[in-house]
Amino acid sequence: MKNHSLKNQSRRQFIQQTATAAGAFVVGMYLPLSSEAATSAGQQPALANAWIRITPSNQITLICARSEMGQDVYTSMPALLAEELNLPLSMIQVEIAGVAPVYINALLGGQITGGSTSVREAFDKLRTAGAATRSVLVEAAAQRWNVAASDCKAMNGKVTHSSGKSATYGELAADAAKLPLPEKPALKSPANFMVIGKESMRRLDTPIKVAGKAVYGIDVKIPGMAIASLAQCPVIGGTPTSYDASAALQVSGVIKVVQISDGVAVLAKDFYTARKGRDALQITWNEGANATLSNAVVRKSLEEGLSKKGAVIKTVGDINATVANGKTVSAQYFLPYLAHSTMEPVNCSADVSNGKCRIIGPIQFQQGGEAVAAAAAGVKPEDVTIETTFLGGGFGRKLELDFIRQAAEISKAAGMPVKMLWTKEDDITHDFYRPMSIHKVEGVLGANGQLETMKAKMVSQSVTARAFPGFVKDGFDPFMVEGSNNVTYEIPNMEITNVITDTGVRVGYWRSVSNALNAFAIESFVDEAAKAAGKDPVAFRLASLDKHPRAKAALELAVKKSGYSASSKRFGVAQMECYDTYSACVIELDPTASSTKVKKVTFVSDCGIAVHPDQARAQLTGGVIYGLSAALANEITIENGRIQQNNFNNYPSLRQNQVPIVEVHLIPSQEKPGGLGEVGVPLVAPALANAIAAATGKRIRELPIKA
Repeated sequence: MKNHSLKNQSRRQFIQQTATAAGAFVVGMYLPLSSEAATSAGQQPALANAWIRITPSNQITLICARSEMGQDVYTSMPALLAEELNLPLSMIQVEIAGVAPVYINALLGGQITGGSTSVREAFDKLRTAGAATRSVLVEAAAQRWNVAASDCKAMNGKVTHSSGKSATYGELAADAAKLPLPEKPALKSPANFMVIGKESMRRLDTPIKVAGKAVYGIDVKIPGMAIASLAQCPVIGGTPTSYDASAALQVSGVIKVVQISDGVAVLAKDFYTARKGRDALQITWNEGANATLSNAVVRKSLEEGLSKKGAVIKTVGDINATVANGKTVSAQYFLPYLAHSTMEPVNCSADVSNGKCRIIGPIQFQQGGEAVAAAAAGVKPEDVTIETTFLGGGFGRKLELDFIRQAAEISKAAGMPVKMLWTKEDDITHDFYRPMSIHKVEGVLGANGQLETMKAKMVSQSVTARAFPGFVKDGFDPFMVEGSNNVTYEIPNMEITNVITDTGVRVGYWRSVSNALNAFAIESFVDEAAKAAGKDPVAFRLASLDKHPRAKAALELAVKKSGYSASSKRFGVAQMECYDTYSACVIELDPTASSTKVKKVTFVSDCGIAVHPDQARAQLTGGVIYGLSAALANEITIENGRIQQNNFNNYPSLRQNQVPIVEVHLIPSQEKPGGLGEVGVPLVAPALANAIAAATGKRIRELPIKA
């Protein structure tokens, strides 16, 4: 996985080529996982599968390289292609890709959907594919009619000539496939966009979802398939040492019971029966090293990390500079473990037979899934087929590979295809949790009342050290720095430090990763510094944003749209750059409520070119609600190695009647697209804490707020 700061590096070059397959015109691009690694190994890049397929019947299909989990790649990615092919979006069909080097995410270094990268990574790539395809279709028509290509026009699935001749893209496909693709086809300027950025765009997956035809992992059916319910150790990481299946096998409808590496599965024709059989199992567990783990133990370990040096990830000026008549401000912040809590619990279907392994399910990391399934099934990676369904929520949970391995192990042990379904309780108690973190932030105010120095230290576990250990070097995790090494404030002297502390808890990437952790600490601290300086928190921020005009404009618009008043005591603000998108959030509390109640959230983003504006606003709205649920009520606690929360009753999401007014505004921009799927989350908690401090004088430094 690659550092999100890759925006500062040149994007990998891609190779284009054409091929004819079954009468279809296929355009492919190759993006190597690591060009450096390939070169050092003496390997040449392999040719890849296709992005575009055009059949003689004029069926035009995008092979979508990213998983659809509600974030809109099923529409926004085809929109990029439709724009340069001069097609209405409705003419493009979509297939979710299998595993191939061509589908590697150049911003992350693997075939991964995450990091709010899908549109950012594809924006130039898919438009280039569309423009190159349009070019050779026009050239094929010109050669067929013996006319100048400049006199031909490609539009709405046809190439036409001023003489009245016309041919569909499909009719020209075979000839076009024989022509060389232009290396750098001219791309449209935003001023000429007909699809991208248009408010009239509608999601392509809505009709099949409304009709109940969309296939989620939980819907998968394979002939001869059994349903598997898996008993797992109540302590994550524990394994079964022995079990008695006699009572389970007496449950009518139970087919068989099999043991895998980390559990015991009961198979039946339906989930109710499989679950009933699972509940009848008698299992002896080896609870492993985490059997005595608790929140208190973890927190103490992190607090001890504050005294450690750690990895300095950013320095500006001289952090030890003397500030004449300076005023010191210092605070410590705490954030808890969090679960992903997707609406669709973890599930996966597998068929291991005849030396092959077929995996079908809601997957965010296809490349990793292929490798893990091959190992579990005992087959070669090339004998694994990965089929990605729609995801009923991902948020980073389905980047993990545990459920793929489990399904493959169960199918292999049972000798039959299976669909493994977790319960909601399984999902909450066996997650890869967002890390707990402790932050110490201190600074000195200068004579002008602005921060002259700021030192921030975050102590936390490293998800990357677990998931991709090769990317953590000398204590530097490229994902722990999100939200801290990209601070937009001009502070003359600054030092940002991370301390990785492994507590043994299984942690994973959670929606917005470390942006949410660092934003809470830094934006809360900036508010505290403003109060110490005797300044309005908005004016305090704006005074340090002159070198970041996009950030400044976002904050100014959020203030204007929210009705913010410096004299009011019910508003809280926060701002940041997150995944190349500049955002500001203003939260207004309900002054008539007896306890903390959010009346309105105003969220403004400059996300560059918004490919699908309606969905951009929807993603930001969803992120705000997800972040607000976490800030107000969510935490994962551990006692005796066991997760104490297990369902929506004790790990709640905001209900409809609890959701405030959420108003989202997009700043028009001609910049390259920024991320959106995670951007709405990080600013909510600090803006809320800042609003509470303004209203009550009480400073919230620990989440959840529970007020």
